[in-house]
Amino acid sequence: MAMVFGIAPLALGSAVPAPARAQSADLVLCDRLAADPADPDKPADVKGAAEIAPSDVATAIKFCRTAAGGARRALYQLGRAYAANRQAGEAIAAWRKAADKGSSSAMVELGVLYATGAGVAKDDAQARKLFERSAEAGNPRGVSNLAALSGGAPSDPVRARALLAKAAETNAEAQYQLGMMMAEGIGGAKDDAAARTLFDKAAVQGHAAALERMGAFAQSGRGGPADKDQAKAYYEKAAALGSDDAKAALKRAECPYVLKDKRGNVVSNLCF
Repeated sequence: MAMVFGIAPLALGSAVPAPARAQSADLVLCDRLAADPADPDKPADVKGAAEIAPSDVATAIKFCRTAAGGARRALYQLGRAYAANRQAGEAIAAWRKAADKGSSSAMVELGVLYATGAGVAKDDAQARKLFERSAEAGNPRGVSNLAALSGGAPSDPVRARALLAKAAETNAEAQYQLGMMMAEGIGGAKDDAAARTLFDKAAVQGHAAALERMGAFAQSGRGGPADKDQAKAYYEKAAALGSDDAKAALKRAECPYVLKDKRGNVVSNLCF
């Protein structure tokens, strides 16, 4: 399984009591509509949405724009809302401001734009700089996108693993990515038991790829006890979240007989 390059859609004295409450309400609504599940700045009690619902875009822009003066995550979320509304220029401007304030997720968004030349002049050096800043801040997508920019493997796997370990204290994506490195022995010793523990932590938070990996580890007994019933349950949860690998695993379990061509390539599974 390759580390992920694609990210969120293009999904970057004393206060007067009344305005403070209004600002807080705006931020709460901005979080509810536009928070990114993978953003380290996201409050733990906010679920977030991988994509902002079309019906929520205009409202998200309204509340995030108001809240953006007091919270960098609101600026980042405002950029997400603008991007969902196909307002690329406004999205980039919001992400630049958020990145200047230290939003590691906004750095990732801008890095992807520079790496792909979408809306800005293509600039791999600038993309790398942004991904490095994001990674140093503990954002797992900064680490994985650095790897993608290097051709799919971290240029410094030991450092990448250390950065992920920091982010994995609280972030499901980092737990999954670090688990993959441990399972494959990249950047350090191979440790199936530790990888399984990390996948389990991410799976509890609804991370589809981690749920699929837990299914595979439970099925084979890798890093812990084998349990086919538990494996199936993990696969079903991952499949419900859209994991094609989990769907394929369930199909193989239902149809264990495999047709192969003369080169040994799998053509189809037979069901009876």
